[in-house]
Amino acid sequence: MRVLFGVGMPNTPDRILSDISNIRLFRLYSAHDAVRSSQEAAVTTLSPTHSLPTAEEVAIARESGRTLSAYLQTRAETQQIEIFDDKGASHPVRVPVSALRLLVDVLTEIGEGNAVSIIPIHAELTTQDAADVLNVSRPFLVQLLERGEIPFHKIGTHRRVRYQDVIAYKERIDVERSKALDALAEQGQALKMGYE
Repeated sequence: MRVLFGVGMPNTPDRILSDISNIRLFRLYSAHDAVRSSQEAAVTTLSPTHSLPTAEEVAIARESGRTLSAYLQTRAETQQIEIFDDKGASHPVRVPVSALRLLVDVLTEIGEGNAVSIIPIHAELTTQDAADVLNVSRPFLVQLLERGEIPFHKIGTHRRVRYQDVIAYKERIDVERSKALDALAEQGQALKMGYE
């Protein structure tokens, strides 16, 4: 598939992605990010079950991500792209720039060899999915739910957790961890433990 970009190309109303708000409801997840802190990455682990990209996919993603990002240095709200089918026929599509920026993020992650999933921010997660986002065991997550640290509701006997609530909890504990590390570093410096 080849994609061409151009600013100011004629509109094709039947192909316009009109629900831009849905595009903004997505957040990117990468299997690699369980290792990185939230300050280092804007994405979080969703599920380790996704297969990793092949070496060829990594190379293609790296190249196409760089090319695509060069065309997104624009103030336009939409871009016209052309997708070529198997027969070489061109199919123009008008896409919000926000969706193309998300695509650049996806390509960047794949270009680093990471598996990627995209889920809506308003999604409800199973306890296993929520545990995967936090990189904890499901029983530990259930304890967090029962202690009231993360809101949840039940559908029958099954607990469901809103993605937003899981991320809010993750951000809260990441801030607490950072403060604790800062305090330990200050204490180490005050005690002259060689961390100068």
